[in-house]
Amino acid sequence: MRRWIIALLTAAAAGLAATAVAVTPAGAAVPPTPSGWSLVWADDFNGPANTLPSSENWIIDTGHGYPGGPANWGTGEIQNYTSSTANLSLDGSGNLRITPIRSASGEWTSARIETRRADFKPADGRILRIEGRIQMPNVTGDQALGYWPAFWALGSPYRGNYWNWPAIGEFDIMENVNGLNSVWGVLHCGVNPGGPCDETNGLGASRACPGSTCQSAMHTYRFEWDRSVSPNQLRWYVDGQLYHSLSQSRFDATTWNNMTGHAGYFLLLNVAMGGAFPNGVAGFGTPTAATVSGRSMLVDYVAVWQSGTTTTPSPGTGFDARSTIQAEAYQAQSGTITEGTTDTGGGQNIGAIANGDWLRYDNVRFGSTPATQFVARVASGAAAGVSGLVQVRLGSPTGPVVGDFAIANTGGWQSWRTVPANISGVTGTHTVYLTFASGQPADFVNVNWFTFGN
Repeated sequence: MRRWIIALLTAAAAGLAATAVAVTPAGAAVPPTPSGWSLVWADDFNGPANTLPSSENWIIDTGHGYPGGPANWGTGEIQNYTSSTANLSLDGSGNLRITPIRSASGEWTSARIETRRADFKPADGRILRIEGRIQMPNVTGDQALGYWPAFWALGSPYRGNYWNWPAIGEFDIMENVNGLNSVWGVLHCGVNPGGPCDETNGLGASRACPGSTCQSAMHTYRFEWDRSVSPNQLRWYVDGQLYHSLSQSRFDATTWNNMTGHAGYFLLLNVAMGGAFPNGVAGFGTPTAATVSGRSMLVDYVAVWQSGTTTTPSPGTGFDARSTIQAEAYQAQSGTITEGTTDTGGGQNIGAIANGDWLRYDNVRFGSTPATQFVARVASGAAAGVSGLVQVRLGSPTGPVVGDFAIANTGGWQSWRTVPANISGVTGTHTVYLTFASGQPADFVNVNWFTFGN
């Protein structure tokens, strides 16, 4: 997390008028997918109270920095991130809680998680929408000094490097400091210091939360990356109200390519304590003796959508390889069935898949940039000892396998997980076959959707 001082925006945020909005209860489900969009990924944080979020969806960061990365996560924040349910847990009512706690000795602990997926990126001609419904820690005034909640995204090349920021890009979808009734949306890019994104400040804007304050109620925070227009656009919203936008035309080609030309982004949620941003806004070091412990950020859901439907295409139109391709949108199949799914977003999945079955998808467009990853949403209720391979082939159900992954019981035929696999670089337009191989005759997998990435 490399978000820094944007103190000059504070006064502007305080002066924005609030407007009335409808109130949705905490713990609400992920909203229905809008018409003309497809759901890419979501987590609505359902589960028993006092348990950790899904390890299939999230990585829990711990300590004071990535191994080999900058100290204090590069921001000067002071807390120690842990995997303790005291700092990070589901509340049993459909929400995630991230809770900073100060120990008797004065040490602060908190939590930070990031998505396992690091390929969130719109296909060419599409819009990617990243959204979370969040209540900031309900604390204000001197008691809030040092609180730094955030919902944000980092470019995938940051994983394993940790020194290529800000070139790889950072989208701060929601951040807040010191309990102010304000949401900041910020882009970090280019070089540090200075550069096209004015680092270490970034290019940001802020405003008050509509209706209820950011601290007293849930609000929806959204970021959109629009590749359907030229030049491309980046947009930030709170409760559907646009308050910040940036155009590709503002940046030189190298800067833009460095932050958009890679495989995509991973998402993060955290509550930091202290550091450059809250200290800069306060004008002194935070947290202080007046700062209270134990105020939680509450997250109802996080979801990612992409514009463009993923139903069966019209003849000759085919599929964008980097869109979400619904498994039931095949042109031909052998040995499978279509059934209703309980997976997030509803709809249908392909089931009764066993050794030798296949699905065919015509005119899958990979473009000129090689796709090097295959990602599928799968589930399995296979008996112990029954497993198999999900394979990708081009042109024929018996053609060479360009990539595959193994799958066994996931906990049930509707117990879904997202599984990635490397593939040999694919360009151009192809007929894609998903083929299934197993050493046993029994059904071993269901498939909901798949996509390809860089």
